[in-house]
Amino acid sequence: MLLRHAKTERAEPGQRDRDRKLTKRGRKDAPAIGAYMAHHRLVPDLALVSPAARAQETWALVIPAFVKAPKAVMDERIYNATPAQLIAIIKERRPAKSLLLIGHNPSFHELTNQLIASGDIDLREQLKENLPTSGLVVIDLPIDDWPQLHVHAGRLERFVTPRLLAEATE
Repeated sequence: MLLRHAKTERAEPGQRDRDRKLTKRGRKDAPAIGAYMAHHRLVPDLALVSPAARAQETWALVIPAFVKAPKAVMDERIYNATPAQLIAIIKERRPAKSLLLIGHNPSFHELTNQLIASGDIDLREQLKENLPTSGLVVIDLPIDDWPQLHVHAGRLERFVTPRLLAEATE
Protein backbone atom coordinates (compact mmCIF):
# COMPACT_ATOMS: atom_id res chain seq x y z
CA MET A 1 0.00 0.00 0.00
CA LEU A 2 1.17 3.49 -0.82
CA LEU A 3 -0.33 6.52 0.90
CA ARG A 4 0.57 10.01 -0.14
CA HIS A 5 0.60 12.40 2.81
CA ALA A 6 -2.47 14.56 3.40
CA LYS A 7 -2.94 18.14 2.16
CA THR A 8 -0.13 20.39 3.36
CA GLU A 9 0.40 24.08 3.92
CA ARG A 10 2.66 26.02 1.60
CA ALA A 11 6.14 26.65 2.89
CA GLU A 12 6.69 29.96 4.62
CA PRO A 13 9.78 31.97 3.68
CA GLY A 14 12.77 30.28 5.29
CA GLN A 15 10.78 27.21 6.33
CA ARG A 16 12.28 23.82 5.49
CA ASP A 17 10.12 21.71 3.18
CA ARG A 18 10.22 18.75 5.54
CA ASP A 19 8.76 20.90 8.36
CA ARG A 20 5.51 21.75 6.53
CA LYS A 21 2.38 20.75 8.48
CA LEU A 22 -1.05 19.59 7.36
CA THR A 23 -3.84 22.01 6.53
CA LYS A 24 -7.31 21.81 8.07
CA ARG A 25 -8.41 19.74 5.06
CA GLY A 26 -5.44 17.42 5.49
CA ARG A 27 -6.29 16.89 9.17
CA LYS A 28 -9.82 15.92 8.05
CA ASP A 29 -8.79 13.70 5.10
CA ALA A 30 -6.17 11.54 6.85
CA PRO A 31 -8.58 10.09 9.46
CA ALA A 32 -11.13 9.42 6.68
CA ILE A 33 -8.56 7.33 4.81
CA GLY A 34 -7.63 5.59 8.07
CA ALA A 35 -11.30 4.75 8.70
CA TYR A 36 -11.59 3.39 5.16
CA MET A 37 -8.50 1.26 5.66
CA ALA A 38 -9.74 -0.15 8.96
CA HIS A 39 -13.26 -0.78 7.63
CA HIS A 40 -11.87 -2.71 4.64
CA ARG A 41 -9.26 -4.55 6.73
CA LEU A 42 -6.37 -2.84 4.97
CA VAL A 43 -4.18 -3.04 8.03
CA PRO A 44 -0.46 -3.19 7.32
CA ASP A 45 1.92 -5.41 9.24
CA LEU A 46 4.44 -2.59 8.95
CA ALA A 47 4.26 1.08 8.02
CA LEU A 48 7.32 2.86 6.67
CA VAL A 49 6.89 6.59 7.10
CA SER A 50 8.84 9.50 5.67
CA PRO A 51 10.46 11.73 8.31
CA ALA A 52 8.72 14.83 6.90
CA ALA A 53 6.32 16.40 9.39
CA ARG A 54 3.40 16.09 6.96
CA ALA A 55 3.93 12.33 6.54
CA GLN A 56 4.38 11.79 10.28
CA GLU A 57 1.24 13.82 11.01
CA THR A 58 -0.72 11.89 8.35
CA TRP A 59 0.28 8.59 9.96
CA ALA A 60 -0.60 9.89 13.44
CA LEU A 61 -4.11 10.72 12.17
CA VAL A 62 -4.55 7.34 10.42
CA ILE A 63 -3.47 5.18 13.40
CA PRO A 64 -6.53 5.78 15.65
CA ALA A 65 -8.75 4.01 13.09
CA PHE A 66 -7.05 0.68 13.82
CA VAL A 67 -7.95 -1.48 16.82
CA LYS A 68 -4.25 -2.16 17.31
CA ALA A 69 -1.70 0.26 15.90
CA PRO A 70 0.52 -1.39 13.29
CA LYS A 71 4.26 -1.31 13.80
CA ALA A 72 5.73 1.81 12.21
CA VAL A 73 9.25 2.81 11.31
CA MET A 74 10.36 6.26 10.28
CA ASP A 75 12.62 5.78 7.27
CA GLU A 76 14.74 8.80 6.38
CA ARG A 77 15.35 7.42 2.91
CA ILE A 78 11.70 7.82 1.84
CA TYR A 79 11.99 11.60 1.82
CA ASN A 80 13.11 12.65 -1.70
CA ALA A 81 13.52 9.02 -2.80
CA THR A 82 13.30 8.05 -6.45
CA PRO A 83 11.00 5.19 -7.45
CA ALA A 84 14.06 2.92 -7.80
CA GLN A 85 15.16 3.84 -4.27
CA LEU A 86 11.64 3.14 -2.95
CA ILE A 87 11.69 -0.29 -4.61
CA ALA A 88 15.04 -0.98 -2.93
CA ILE A 89 13.58 0.04 0.45
CA ILE A 90 10.56 -2.24 -0.07
CA LYS A 91 12.74 -5.16 -1.12
CA GLU A 92 14.65 -5.19 2.16
CA ARG A 93 11.58 -5.43 4.41
CA ARG A 94 11.11 -9.20 4.64
CA PRO A 95 9.07 -9.88 7.82
CA ALA A 96 5.94 -7.95 6.75
CA LYS A 97 3.32 -9.61 4.57
CA SER A 98 1.42 -6.34 4.19
CA LEU A 99 3.41 -3.14 3.88
CA LEU A 100 2.35 0.52 3.89
CA LEU A 101 4.59 3.36 2.75
CA ILE A 102 3.66 6.96 3.56
CA GLY A 103 5.46 9.61 1.56
CA HIS A 104 5.52 12.02 -1.30
CA ASN A 105 5.02 12.80 -4.94
CA PRO A 106 6.36 12.76 -7.52
CA SER A 107 8.09 9.51 -6.55
CA PHE A 108 4.96 7.77 -5.16
CA HIS A 109 2.98 8.60 -8.30
CA GLU A 110 5.80 7.38 -10.52
CA LEU A 111 6.24 4.24 -8.43
CA THR A 112 2.56 3.28 -8.69
CA ASN A 113 2.71 3.65 -12.46
CA GLN A 114 5.83 1.50 -12.59
CA LEU A 115 4.48 -1.28 -10.35
CA ILE A 116 0.95 -1.65 -11.72
CA ALA A 117 0.44 -3.83 -14.79
CA SER A 118 -3.23 -4.78 -14.43
CA GLY A 119 -6.42 -4.04 -12.54
CA ASP A 120 -9.47 -1.82 -12.99
CA ILE A 121 -8.86 0.17 -16.18
CA ASP A 122 -10.80 3.27 -15.12
CA LEU A 123 -8.99 3.48 -11.78
CA ARG A 124 -5.65 2.91 -13.51
CA GLU A 125 -6.40 5.80 -15.88
CA GLN A 126 -7.32 8.06 -12.95
CA LEU A 127 -4.13 7.07 -11.17
CA LYS A 128 -2.01 7.72 -14.26
CA GLU A 129 -3.16 11.34 -14.15
CA ASN A 130 -2.35 12.01 -10.51
CA LEU A 131 -1.87 10.60 -7.03
CA PRO A 132 -3.52 13.34 -4.97
CA THR A 133 -2.88 14.10 -1.32
CA SER A 134 -4.34 11.40 0.96
CA GLY A 135 -4.49 9.09 -2.05
CA LEU A 136 -4.25 5.43 -1.09
CA VAL A 137 -3.09 2.86 -3.62
CA VAL A 138 -3.39 -0.84 -2.82
CA ILE A 139 -1.35 -3.09 -5.09
CA ASP A 140 -1.60 -6.87 -5.08
CA LEU A 141 1.79 -8.40 -5.80
CA PRO A 142 2.14 -12.08 -6.74
CA ILE A 143 5.35 -12.55 -4.78
CA ASP A 144 6.27 -14.56 -1.71
CA ASP A 145 9.11 -12.38 -0.49
CA TRP A 146 9.83 -8.66 -0.90
CA PRO A 147 13.16 -9.15 -2.70
CA GLN A 148 11.17 -10.65 -5.60
CA LEU A 149 9.51 -7.28 -6.27
CA HIS A 150 9.95 -5.91 -9.78
CA VAL A 151 8.30 -3.32 -12.01
CA HIS A 152 5.02 -4.18 -13.75
CA ALA A 153 4.42 -7.00 -11.26
CA GLY A 154 1.33 -5.64 -9.55
CA ARG A 155 -2.40 -5.53 -9.97
CA LEU A 156 -4.21 -2.40 -8.84
CA GLU A 157 -6.48 -3.61 -6.07
CA ARG A 158 -7.80 -0.21 -4.95
CA PHE A 159 -7.27 3.48 -5.52
CA VAL A 160 -9.04 5.64 -2.96
CA THR A 161 -9.02 9.36 -2.28
CA PRO A 162 -11.10 11.48 0.09
CA ARG A 163 -12.88 12.94 -2.96
CA LEU A 164 -13.77 9.47 -4.31
CA LEU A 165 -15.04 8.45 -0.87
CA ALA A 166 -17.19 11.59 -0.66
CA GLU A 167 -18.61 10.97 -4.16
CA ALA A 168 -19.46 7.37 -3.23
CA THR A 169 -21.58 8.53 -0.28
CA GLU A 170 -23.51 11.17 -2.20
